[in-house]
Amino acid sequence: MPKNVVIIGAGFSGLSAASYLAQAGFNVTVVEKHEIAGGRARFFQEQGFTFDMGPSWYWMPDVFDRYFASFGKKVSDYYELVRLDPSYSVVFGEEQFLNLPASLDQLKQLFETLEEGSSQMLDKFLEQAAYKYQVGMNQLVYKPGRSLTEFVSARLLYDILRMDVFKSFHKHIRSFFSHDKIIRIMEFPILLLGALPQNTPALYSLMNYADIQLGTWYPMGGMHKIVAGMQQLAEDLGVKFEFGQNVTSFGFEGGKVSEVITESNSFSADIVVGSADYHFIETQLLPPTYRNYSDTYWDQRAMAPSSLLYYLGINKKLENLHHHNLFFDEDFTPHAKAIYSDPKWPDNPLFYVSVTSKTDPSVAPENYENVFILIPVAPDLEDTSEIREHYYNLVMNRLESLTGQSIRDSVVVKRSYAHRDFVEDYNAFKGNAYGLANTLMQTAILKPSLKSSKLKNLYYTGQLTVPGPGVPPSLISGKVVATEIAKEHRSAINT
Repeated sequence: MPKNVVIIGAGFSGLSAASYLAQAGFNVTVVEKHEIAGGRARFFQEQGFTFDMGPSWYWMPDVFDRYFASFGKKVSDYYELVRLDPSYSVVFGEEQFLNLPASLDQLKQLFETLEEGSSQMLDKFLEQAAYKYQVGMNQLVYKPGRSLTEFVSARLLYDILRMDVFKSFHKHIRSFFSHDKIIRIMEFPILLLGALPQNTPALYSLMNYADIQLGTWYPMGGMHKIVAGMQQLAEDLGVKFEFGQNVTSFGFEGGKVSEVITESNSFSADIVVGSADYHFIETQLLPPTYRNYSDTYWDQRAMAPSSLLYYLGINKKLENLHHHNLFFDEDFTPHAKAIYSDPKWPDNPLFYVSVTSKTDPSVAPENYENVFILIPVAPDLEDTSEIREHYYNLVMNRLESLTGQSIRDSVVVKRSYAHRDFVEDYNAFKGNAYGLANTLMQTAILKPSLKSSKLKNLYYTGQLTVPGPGVPPSLISGKVVATEIAKEHRSAINT
């Protein structure tokens, strides 16, 4: 008889693992705390607006293509994808707007206006970045990170040595460019990884390749359309979803998890996959004798930032804003220090604004705008309504001044989201938004293991294990854990 797999959490990694395991012949049930799938990529609707609650960047389209192709499907079977042009806009100050074109030739022309010779250097940089992307995204990220032997092959060792694993991105980018604005543009994707460029391996210039060569895309209707497509695929493969099931404990038998227990039900399991917060499962659902890691271990992890988010419905059209907008009008050094070295609420933070209604009329009433604002902040900070309102006004002052228009008096929907919400909704360790920072000492086998060392049938997937944070890595994480389970339990399939 096929074995029963219970997956905790219906985020991207859980959905991915569910489909791959169902395809491999397992009986799969996904138990989800919320009433809809998506995890951090849930959505809500209010007064005619549809707000994506979390991820807003669609990069690495090849990862999504490969995922759906694994099941004989195409992205277009589930949602309509459009490439954004400009990819995004960077605001360096009053009347200092740089719109990053989708065309590489046009981007090179833009760089030349800032720094002579930078277009040729961009070609050289991207040539290296393309190699890193090919090796990194086609080989390294699919390694389960359970043993050094995974990396012991002459070819792979040669590839790793060429990938600048031991050089910082900070030094790497400055060997190609000297203009401050170009450097800040090129360092931006690294900030999405949850670490400073000084602490991020130059390997991650592959993110620039994803940004510049593969492009910035958007699924019409919103990022939650990806979730809907993945859920539909999983259901077509026979996956069962149990929503409104908050997991509270496990049952154990014979060195295994035998039962997943929720507030209102219980599910017998031959195999369990934790797609919920790894730290939460370890510290709240497992007794100390069954944990992989100590409290000290977790406290010593370098966490990616949390976020202070605002979802705004505006009853007019806005000027001088594109779909994606990065506000780099303040020095990032003090903000970075407030996130990474001296955790506290920042004085003058950089921030990001997404106006999805610039691309997609379905997410807002006619002639209205759908606005999403994000401020990256340190995890584990005090989170009060007064603090949220302070930063709302701080950001809106700058946003209105820099774009030359009033906005606050046109807000008809307003909701904020920060640390305490991440903890309440996702049991997020220290209220983080992105998982572990992608530092050298938290890469591959140095990440928390995807399998329990104490329980024979407990596995993990998602942003706190391999390969790391982000939507594409989460899809890959689901495949990696499913592959490991299939290897170890294949004899139980279709017998």
